[in-house]
Amino acid sequence: MTYSTPVVTNQDPPGGATPDNLSQQAHRRLIGILGFLLPFLLLLLAGLLPTVGLPRWGLLHSVSEYYYTGAVSVFVGVLFALALFLLTYPGYQGVAVDRVVGRAGGLAAIAVGVFPTSAPEGLFEPSWWRSYMAVVHYASAVVLFVTFILFAIWLFRKSNIPRRRDRPLDKRHRDDTCLACGIVMIVCIIWAGSSMRTHAPIFIPESIAIIAFAVSWLTKGEARKAAMQAVRKLRERMK
Repeated sequence: MTYSTPVVTNQDPPGGATPDNLSQQAHRRLIGILGFLLPFLLLLLAGLLPTVGLPRWGLLHSVSEYYYTGAVSVFVGVLFALALFLLTYPGYQGVAVDRVVGRAGGLAAIAVGVFPTSAPEGLFEPSWWRSYMAVVHYASAVVLFVTFILFAIWLFRKSNIPRRRDRPLDKRHRDDTCLACGIVMIVCIIWAGSSMRTHAPIFIPESIAIIAFAVSWLTKGEARKAAMQAVRKLRERMK
């Protein structure tokens, strides 16, 4: 009688310290770090490199409008870095949907960067800009956030241990954090969508949603555990 090795799907592997697992965790942390820093870097660079016609340290209507500021390099650069990481995200062995959602998110991130929204009040779009680009931009942004939500609420919380109470406590805590991040993103998307009627600025809800996305990836990548290990190693070296 022969036995085949079962495929472990979408859960934290036991032992966990293989080169592939460590690489994938680092992959997730990098995605999380980039997302977490994005709103803050946009504000910082737009202030340090002011644009004539725009308030130097004031908030623009949306995150996307920072394309027209001195922070354009960060805006486009982070989007393309996220796209690269999402397009190459391997996911779990035997779980094709991880890669499908990752590639959808990666392509959407590229489209958000390539097709800018309309210019903020007081500025003009470049000569090559066309109105359809704003439509593509916002449609792609919606797709991108939908993939973020799917990762947080669904894919990151999957496990080959059917009953939640049988899963390790640390896994359950991470699942709860990812679920909370997904709910926050949904609320923020609805909040931002309401601006179609109210015309209120959406920078705040967009930024909160981006940070929630980042926290979900940092949580799945066990960034807290990695940080604690780094602190312990630093303390040992200082002794």
